[in-house]
Amino acid sequence: MAIISVTSTSVAVNPLKQSQTVGAVLAFLGLKGIMPLLHGSQGCTALTKAVLVQHFRQTIPLSSTAMTEVATILGGEERVEQAILTLVQRSKPEIIGLCSTGLVETRGDDMGRFVKEIRHRHPELDYLPIVLVSTPDFKGTLQDGFAGAVESIVREIPQKSSKQDACATQITILASSAFTPGDVQEIKEIVTSFGLVPIVVPDLSGSLDSHIEDSSSAITANGTNAAQLRSIGSSVFTLALGDSMRGAAQILEQRFNIPYEVFGELTGLAAVDKFLQALADISGVRVPDKYRSQRRQLQHVMLENHFYFGCKRVSLALEPDLLWSTVSFLRSLGVEIHSAVTTTRFPMLEKLPIKSVTIGDLEDFEQLAVGSDLLITNSHGVAISQRLKIPLYRQGIPIFDRLDSGQFCKVGYRGTIQLLFDIGNLFLEQEIRVKH
Repeated sequence: MAIISVTSTSVAVNPLKQSQTVGAVLAFLGLKGIMPLLHGSQGCTALTKAVLVQHFRQTIPLSSTAMTEVATILGGEERVEQAILTLVQRSKPEIIGLCSTGLVETRGDDMGRFVKEIRHRHPELDYLPIVLVSTPDFKGTLQDGFAGAVESIVREIPQKSSKQDACATQITILASSAFTPGDVQEIKEIVTSFGLVPIVVPDLSGSLDSHIEDSSSAITANGTNAAQLRSIGSSVFTLALGDSMRGAAQILEQRFNIPYEVFGELTGLAAVDKFLQALADISGVRVPDKYRSQRRQLQHVMLENHFYFGCKRVSLALEPDLLWSTVSFLRSLGVEIHSAVTTTRFPMLEKLPIKSVTIGDLEDFEQLAVGSDLLITNSHGVAISQRLKIPLYRQGIPIFDRLDSGQFCKVGYRGTIQLLFDIGNLFLEQEIRVKH
């Protein structure tokens, strides 16, 4: 059991976490035809957009109610109404994802009442799902905002269906912020190979995988569409990928009596074995031969290269879900976790097979990481890596000095092999450098 400690500093000198707003917008971008709308100042929207554009290197649809000082004092209902009507007229979204920000949360705007009264005044908007999520900047992290958005989606959009409408092969996949668009694409391929029909919420592989669109629409052109979201009530099972998706899975269980299972990680031999066995149990289909072959390849790679990992000391600074997955993978290779820093307290952190976890920032990470053989965090760790003269492996958000953040895949047998090679090569380079 890991001991959880919280840094005692009153200010973050070198922040690790991103705001809830970034996470919620990221989740919304996995839905087709959506326009995320931030109720707050233009600065809040610009900062959120900058992080996502920097990370994915592509245009990000995002709108703002552009609150001014006067509007903040008098109340923002009129601004929200005006923004929604303008978006409907100009962009014609199929869904609107409405996020609060620290500015309006501090004032105390009743967002739920706003939406109800706007719908009452404008019955022509009855067809349009407006998914509301509370994402104040002054608490929570990217993972919290992402999970909150997914919970709001599955609470608001799916519709009840009769048992006759249930699809024996349709399953719902709730993918947390720890999974890249490349990860989601690999997961979809694995699931469909069992004859199952996955509805992924959110499906980032459809909108943030760096593909080129034929149109210049202001809304997302791909992802999980509204019809698929409404049909979630007909799914026979829910796979929650990442512990932060447990709440959304429980909502679906309560609303539609759909059983679920949570998978904390899909990286590593044992983790992928468990996932494939679950798919085989749900579908009644034998594990396809190509995955049996990939499993043998992974076993061979692990046997051939384990001596590069044994007793290596690694320090990590990641969001909780990604920290759990990465630590589990490294421990399976014999790596020693020198230190672990994360952004927020989360129940499963205490179950990590390491001595301690620090809730802190990158300043804490730099102090704790001294003596490590490898650092794992986002691109803001580059300066720390240079000062400590320790190699850095980039994970998380943002990654702005590498080109594969959207396509990168670390799940399944094939993704595990790639991750093993990437980290192993850093250890190998370090050994060669020391010898010379």
